[in-house]
Amino acid sequence: MDLAVMTSHLPAGAWGFIAMVFVLAGIVKGVVGLGLPTISMALLALAMPPAQAAALLIVPSFVTNVWQGRPFVALGPLLRRIGGMQVGVCVGTVGGALLLGAPAGDWATAALGVALVAYALWGLFGKAPRVDPNAEPWLGPLVGIVTGAVTAATGVFVVPAVPYLQALGLGKDGLIQAMGVSFTVSTLALAAGLWLTGDYASGAAGASLLMLAPALAGMWAGTRLRQALSPPVFKLWFMISLIVLGLYQILEAGVWAF
Repeated sequence: MDLAVMTSHLPAGAWGFIAMVFVLAGIVKGVVGLGLPTISMALLALAMPPAQAAALLIVPSFVTNVWQGRPFVALGPLLRRIGGMQVGVCVGTVGGALLLGAPAGDWATAALGVALVAYALWGLFGKAPRVDPNAEPWLGPLVGIVTGAVTAATGVFVVPAVPYLQALGLGKDGLIQAMGVSFTVSTLALAAGLWLTGDYASGAAGASLLMLAPALAGMWAGTRLRQALSPPVFKLWFMISLIVLGLYQILEAGVWAF
């Protein structure tokens, strides 16, 4: 996917829109600790195929999630607990990409819409149960595989990963770090899947790198806004917005019309 090919079909001013999407996504991540790939995919899919949107988010998602994964000295105990899940993420994402191909067409758009609505509804009404520590050795890899399959189909890697991580009782700081680790692994696995299907090359990497600055600027602004905004209120409107976007994409895809 050459950069020139990626941009040739986009209307004038599209890159300004794309940059603003990453600023907004960065703000969301700065305030609530997640949402950069979710909001990026939701909005970018309105202007381009899901595979191209997924390719654009690789570098911003990777860098911001590595930053969120600090402090690195605490990674050892955390990885011993969620390492099996990360292996499952890699298997599910790469396997799903090889089986399904890169996200494309009406089915991919509809799948993204379903994932956004499901995640938003869970965020509004769901309560994560506690996971029995004895179940973690088999449940973690299973959740990882399902998350990877969803990632391969939609480019969004929060479902069911985030509910599972919240159910582990890691504490606030531990949860933020665990999400950073999981999202970093998902980003790398998505990049590998896109590369194996021929949808992530040097041109895509260059275009994605251009979006790093807007994403970091947004994340910086979001961390500042976190002190002024009520996170529950912000989360409420964020989830409602995802439901609206998801329903729009489902209706736009029209996959039920055989």
